[in-house]
Amino acid sequence: MAKIILAEDDNDMRRFLVKALQNAGYDVISFDNGLSAYQRLREEPFELLLTDIVMPEMDGIELARRASELDPDIKIMFITGFAAVALNSDSAAPKNAKVLSKPVHLRELVSEVGKMLAA
Repeated sequence: MAKIILAEDDNDMRRFLVKALQNAGYDVISFDNGLSAYQRLREEPFELLLTDIVMPEMDGIELARRASELDPDIKIMFITGFAAVALNSDSAAPKNAKVLSKPVHLRELVSEVGKMLAA
């Protein structure tokens, strides 16, 4: 079972995403900010980082950059209402990251997560 770490500061969105991914068979650990997620990434490996971009304490782009430094093989997916920020060529976001725009449909999320983990 693939392990996913989720960083999303919106409580309702976080619960919604966790439930969808767990129902699809994934092991999901979630956090409401990037700093807490980063601290957990330092303790154990995950196959996928799923993160919002705009969050308190540490934004998703910084989290993704640091996660890639810890584990160059970690797959990264952003779920955001600010896709243009992640897609900006000047962004520090890892270039192989996938970006899904909010609102995201659960079927699309589960499908894209499956594709990323299979790649």
